[in-house]
Amino acid sequence: MSETEIDFASLLCSRLCHDLLSPVGAMNNGLELLADEHDPEMRRRCMDLLAESAKAAADKLKFFRLAFGAAGGFGAEVDPKEAKLVIEPMVTSSGRTVLEWAVPEQLMPKRAVKILLNLVLLANEALVRGGTLFVGAEARSGEQEIVIRASGPKLIMDPAIREALTGQLDREAVDSRTAAAWMAHTLAVQGGGMLQLAEPDAEHLVIGALIRV
Repeated sequence: MSETEIDFASLLCSRLCHDLLSPVGAMNNGLELLADEHDPEMRRRCMDLLAESAKAAADKLKFFRLAFGAAGGFGAEVDPKEAKLVIEPMVTSSGRTVLEWAVPEQLMPKRAVKILLNLVLLANEALVRGGTLFVGAEARSGEQEIVIRASGPKLIMDPAIREALTGQLDREAVDSRTAAAWMAHTLAVQGGGMLQLAEPDAEHLVIGALIRV
C-alpha cells in the first residue's frame, strides 16, 4: 500500500470516528447518569437513551463497513438488498426524510454499490431539513447507471464536495469532509465511468454515475 493510499485510508477513518462520536458519547453520558440515578422513571429514560444511541452507532458502523470497507465478501458482486438494509435506517432515523428505492434486485458490481452508498451519504447530508431521497439504478449491456435525487425545503452541499465529486478538487486538498466524494469519483473513473452533478438549487440535487462493468 502506497503512502497516498494510507493517507486516504486515514481520512476515511477520521470520517468514521467523527460520525461515531455523537452516539458513542451519548452512550457514555447515559451510563454516567444511570450510575447515579435511582428514580425508576429516570432510569427508564436512561435505558431508552442507551438503546437509541447503541442502535445509531451500530447502524453507522454497518453503513460505513459496506461503503468504505470489505463488507459483502470478496466476490465481484453484491446483493443491493444489503445496501438498502444499511441505507434505510441512516436516511429515515430522523423521521424527516423519506427513502424512495428503485433499485432492481439483481446483483450489482461491488464498485457500483460502493459508489451508490457514498453518493447516498453525501445527498442525505445535504438534506439539512429532511425531504425525499430517491435512489435508482439500472443495468444495461456493459454499464451500470445510478441516480441519486434529493429534494427538500433546504439543500446545502459544500462546494469542495461538489469539486471532489466532479474531479476538480486537487488530491492534496482532500480531507475527511470530502473523502467520500473523492472515493466515489475515483471508483467511477478507475472503472472507465464518470460522475455527473446537476447544478443544485435550494431544493433539488441530482447526482448521476455511469460505471463500466
